[in-house]
Formats: sequence, structure tokens, C-alpha cells
Amino acid sequence: MPDFTGRESGGAGPRCIALIGPQGAGKSTLLDAMLAAAGGPAPRRRDHHQREAGTELRLAHAGFMGDPWAILDCPGSVEFAHEADCALAVADLAVIVCESAPDRAATVGPALRAAERAGVPAMLFVNKLDLLGEGQVRDSLAALQGQSHRKLVLRQVPIREGGAITGYVDLVSERAYRYRRGAASERIEMPEAVRTREAEARGALLEALADHDDALMEKVLEDLVPSAEEIYRPLHAGEVHGQVVSVLLGSAEHAGGIQRLWKALRHDVPGLAETRERLAIDAAGEACAQVFRTLHAGHAGRLSYARIWRGPVKEGAPLGGIRVGGLHRFPGGEAQKVAQVEAGEVVALARMEGVRTGDTLGGERLPFPAAPAPVHAVAIVLEDRKDEVRLSAALQRLTEEDSALTLTHDAEMGQMVLSGQGDLHLRAALERLAASSGVKLRTVRPQVAYRETIRQPVTQHARLKRQTGGHGQFADVKLEIAPRARGEGFLFTDRIVGGVVPKRFIPAVGEAAEAATRKGPLGHPVVDVSVTLVDGTFHSVDSSDMAFASATRMAMQDGLARAEPVLLEPIDQVTISVPAEYTPAAQRLLSGRRGQILGFAAKEGWDGWDEVQALLPEAELHELIIELRSLTMGLGSYTRRFDHLAESRAAR
Repeated sequence: MPDFTGRESGGAGPRCIALIGPQGAGKSTLLDAMLAAAGGPAPRRRDHHQREAGTELRLAHAGFMGDPWAILDCPGSVEFAHEADCALAVADLAVIVCESAPDRAATVGPALRAAERAGVPAMLFVNKLDLLGEGQVRDSLAALQGQSHRKLVLRQVPIREGGAITGYVDLVSERAYRYRRGAASERIEMPEAVRTREAEARGALLEALADHDDALMEKVLEDLVPSAEEIYRPLHAGEVHGQVVSVLLGSAEHAGGIQRLWKALRHDVPGLAETRERLAIDAAGEACAQVFRTLHAGHAGRLSYARIWRGPVKEGAPLGGIRVGGLHRFPGGEAQKVAQVEAGEVVALARMEGVRTGDTLGGERLPFPAAPAPVHAVAIVLEDRKDEVRLSAALQRLTEEDSALTLTHDAEMGQMVLSGQGDLHLRAALERLAASSGVKLRTVRPQVAYRETIRQPVTQHARLKRQTGGHGQFADVKLEIAPRARGEGFLFTDRIVGGVVPKRFIPAVGEAAEAATRKGPLGHPVVDVSVTLVDGTFHSVDSSDMAFASATRMAMQDGLARAEPVLLEPIDQVTISVPAEYTPAAQRLLSGRRGQILGFAAKEGWDGWDEVQALLPEAELHELIIELRSLTMGLGSYTRRFDHLAESRAAR
């Protein structure tokens, strides 16, 4: 059993890496291969508490050559990008896993930028090397460099035999290796056929590192051969400071390059002290942990996944004023209860009631990524209203587990709306919801909050006269109802002279007039109208607040219907982000949804990406993200904000 505390790791302490990258790149396969290479069992893909593989962050612990490691396998779909952001907040380094095909390079851009945004050092593992064609390493590297602000430095060149990739040359040590399935690579003599390419690639590596290291620069300028240590030192420093990203090659499915990856990680991943320095976390002080994930795990209860920045932390002891109900590691992905954990470890804290994802336990609050704004929504409908209590509790647990989900109760529409990052995101959430709550539900399209206004001013008279024995009811009002400018709201005034309507009844007229705008002749709230009480009569005995309110409602109902009512729909300002080659497709998509294109420009900080701005009816936002991503290899996204109300142009 490996020592996960790091007592044999030469002072680096337990380290944590996050596997990130696009969907289909092979991150979970890589995790399995890494665990196998470290001598541990492959993790189970799922249990009844977990989402399908590919939609859930997984934690596994492993030991390699005496060093303890925590590995966070993050979902690849952009719809689960927030889980990757949360993992990066506590990781020492990101391993960005990507496919080898150059035409898939754009799919890696979001992961590269996520690591840059988080300030996390990164390595790039080019997977599925067995599918790489002749000369594609250079093409892939060039395409990937276009997606990164950091310099990508190739660490290996492949060896080909008979058209197949059979091994690699390490550019730092200049040693050649042949892959052996299920075993460590075998060292061989460097083939003559690869020497020219190796020399070219090594020169590029040295030049990239020399830009940030004066001693290496002198060696390069004097054509001296630097030692391996003289290369490793600036390579590590460049990675730690976010200047370079090492690029390694391999095939997780065939266990190719996995040992080399492990050794590179062992040498280059920053230790706990370096990461604490990067995040400005003081090494001295009380125990401190940061929660990056929350999971309700059935009989195991609530689990708060956390990085221990200062330790030790013991079961039953207080942490940030809250008693730790239990501690769990996950060797090989399997839960293992422990009594104490040390600084640097990534563990699950049990039964930490009231603790939420992003919380810092002990010490000052540490930065944590905010959840992205939702881009897709569905309304939840219960099949049996008796299940409301169970559903409410399950929804609370669901949103605690995933802060990228938003639950709103739309009182006006009478709907419970669940919003998230796309169709896959919401479907995964709803499957978990149904499984955990046992309730039967269905989803429908959320209703749009339409409004009404009027086009023409009208004068409307109404009289209420009822005699029911004893005191009757009498009120007479004359109202002027007129449109106002968009956004000016409701206004009530009176021009009563001579006391034809006593002052004590006028407030009841104003309140009733405003109440009558809550549902207009088209069935929606009425906005931007003025109502003026200009005349009326009263009875000294039979008039009352109630009578004047009733007469006002009658006048408003008839008057609004005569004033050319018109339907208003909410218009949002939408900003779509896409790779530049998809900009025309994004514009066509918006135009086809009644959008008014405002323009487009390069996306700041994203080379090769554009932002398209448009005004779009809210009714056209439903499933916009699904169509947008189908047009853009899953890369497109958008943000929105309410802009104004406008007369509806949609046929109804």
C-alpha cells in the first residue's frame, strides 16, 4: 500500500494533478492506465451514487516510486467545464489530454485557456498516438500552439517502423525507447532514421527554454551541449511559472508512454510548498482545507471533497469550527476510511453539515471559480403533487452538488425551472434527481414572461349601481387610459375638481387601476400605461372604496380592450463565442431565430475566436445552445442579459 502522506517523497509532499481536456480525448482511459502503471487496480467506472462516465469528476489516489498522488479525472464536455475549473482551483498541475489529429486542435482551446485562467502549470499529453499519421506531430503541435498563450515544448519525437509508431526519443536525455504493451518501455539505440528530426526538435526545445534562462542561453549561443540537469531546471521553472507547457506523446489504450508521463510528473509537478506560494497560502497556522466538490453519497452521507492546505486533520477534530465526521481516501478509486490526513492531501470529509463547494475551512477564504451563467433550461412537472416535499429535498441536494445548476421558482408562470450548461448537463442532473428522489417527473419548455401594452389612448366611463336592501353600492368613474414610453411603467393621476369624487375614494381608484394591469385582454401583465381619473359621481350613502374599486376594474377591462392592445416580448442582448471559422454559421443561426445582428469582433484573449453580438427574443433562446454546439464541434457558447421589451413579431 503506498504511503499517501508523502513521508517517502523527498519533501514534495502529496501532490495533485487534474486530467482535463475535450470529450473523447481518453482521460478516463489514461487514468486507468496510470493507476495500472503505478501498481494499483483500475477504478470502478460508476456505482449507484455516480453519474455516467464522462459526466462526473472522479478522484483516485496512487503511489508512484514512493510519491503519493491524487488524480482528479474531469469530465470533458464543455457542459461540465465548471467541474474542471473547481478541480484546477486545488491542483498542482493540469494534464491536458488531447487527440493527435491536427484538425481537432480547436477542441483543446478551452482546456488550455482554463489552465491559463486558473494560473495552473500544465502538461499536454497527446493521446492516441497510434492513430497519428506521418508528419502529423509537427502539424499537431503547430495547430495546438495556436490555441495556447503559453509556449508548447515538445519533449519527445516518435519512432516509426513499418508505418507504425513503435517508440519515442526523449529530447532531454536523447535516449530512445520502444513501447512494450503491459510493461515499461525498452531502451534501444536511437534509429538513424529519426536522428535528423530529433536534432531539429531538441534545438527547438532548447531555444524555447533559453528564452527564460540566461545560463542555458549562453550554452545555446556557444553551441555547447547542455547536461540533462541544465535542461530540466529551466523546464521545471518554466512550467511552474506558466511560461511553457511540456508536450508528451502516448497511447493510453495501449499503455504507451505512461511510464514516461509518470516520470515527467514526478520530476516537474510543483510540490505543496510551490503551490501554496502560487496561491499565497501561508504555510503556518491552523489546519486549513478548501472544498472543491460536494457529493451526497447515500448511506455514506454528505461528502465534501477538499484539498488540505495545512494539516494535520483528524477524524472527530474541528476544522474551521466544524467537526470532521470522517476522512476518506480513494486508492485506485475505492473509498478507504482513515483517521488522519496530512497537508497536501486530497480527501473526502464526511458529514460536514452546512459546508458548500468553494468554502475554505480554517484561515482566510481562498479564491474559487464562480459558476457560469446558465444557457439552457427546462421546467419540471411532477406527475404526483404528493411528491413535492421529496422533490424539494432532492433538488436542494442536487444544486449543492453542482453549483453550475440553478433552480428558480417562477411564481408568475407557476413553474419550477432548472437551468444549466446544456442538454447533456440537465439530462444527467435529472437522471440523478429521479434516482435519488424516486419521484416521477417530466420536463416541459419554460414559459416566456410576455407583457402587454396599448397603442392608442382611450377615455372609458363605467358606473356601478346596485341596490340589495339597506345600503347599496354606487360609483361612477371616467378614466383616460394612455400608452407611455417603453420602460416608464404604470402611472396613476387624477384631475378631479369640485369634489365630484371625494378625495377619500381616489386611492381606491388608483389601486384598482394598477391591479387591473396584472392581466390584460391578451392574458399577460400590462406595462407602460397611464391612468387618469378625470370625472365621476358619488352617492353620500351608497358610495364606498369597494364600489369605486369595482367601477374602476370595469372601466379598465373595457378600456384596455379598446386601446389596441399589443403583445410585448422580452429581448435579450446575446453574445455568442465561437472559433472564427464558425462566425458565419453563428450569424445565420441568430438570423434564423429572429435575431438582429449588432456586429462581431475578435474575442479578447482568445486568438482565432470571435464574439457575435445580437438582440434576440427570449422565446428564441430555448435550445439555442444545442444547435450552436452542433454547428461548432461542441465549442460554441453564449452569454445573455435582458435588454428591453418589444412588440412581438412572432406569429401567434
